[in-house]
Amino acid sequence: MHEVSVAAIASRLRERFAASGTLVVNLLSSPGSGKTTLLVHTLFHFAPRYRTAALAGDQATDNDAQRLARSGVPVQQITTVAECRLDADMITKALAAWPDRELDLLFIENVGNLICPAEYDLGEDLRVVLFSVTEGEDKPLKYPLAFKTAHAVLLTKGDIAEAVEFDHAEATWSIRNVNPDAPIIELSARTGEGLDQWFAFLEECVAEKRQLDHAEHLATVTQ
Repeated sequence: MHEVSVAAIASRLRERFAASGTLVVNLLSSPGSGKTTLLVHTLFHFAPRYRTAALAGDQATDNDAQRLARSGVPVQQITTVAECRLDADMITKALAAWPDRELDLLFIENVGNLICPAEYDLGEDLRVVLFSVTEGEDKPLKYPLAFKTAHAVLLTKGDIAEAVEFDHAEATWSIRNVNPDAPIIELSARTGEGLDQWFAFLEECVAEKRQLDHAEHLATVTQ
């Protein structure tokens, strides 16, 4: 699909999500960073209070989608086959399965890859990059676009950081070298360390989105 067309579709998605008040979170990472495990915990946490759903992107199999569906939220698998990323057209087609569903939170689990997915706008509010302590402290320097465009960086598998001699200071320097401002949250989905901070970050983003949508609605009414 032509790049301009993809950008136009992403713009329409953003308008759609703004109109529905849906906070959209695009999760990027290398394979094996713990993205699916973290998302399962996140869906279980938010599903009781928010209308939550997830889209799972993979080149093959629906294994991740099956795991996410255990949370009880609506889940759609997007199988990309030869493509190494999701794009706005894929998201639009996947959402067609839920024509009348109103959502507060939509999580998009992108294909495991830090190169191609970083180049595509999905109409998201938040781009969150996961970075496992097993991947090496210089990961952000190797894949700068993904980290530069991130609204938050999650250091995952924190429970084994000491065992793999992970250097927090060096990793933080690498992140800050390409993105001076994004919040950095270290967590472990296995032990629960840092999950409360991650959930609180998302809660704040949901609240901000609702306030913005309310303000825009009032502005429209008073025009």
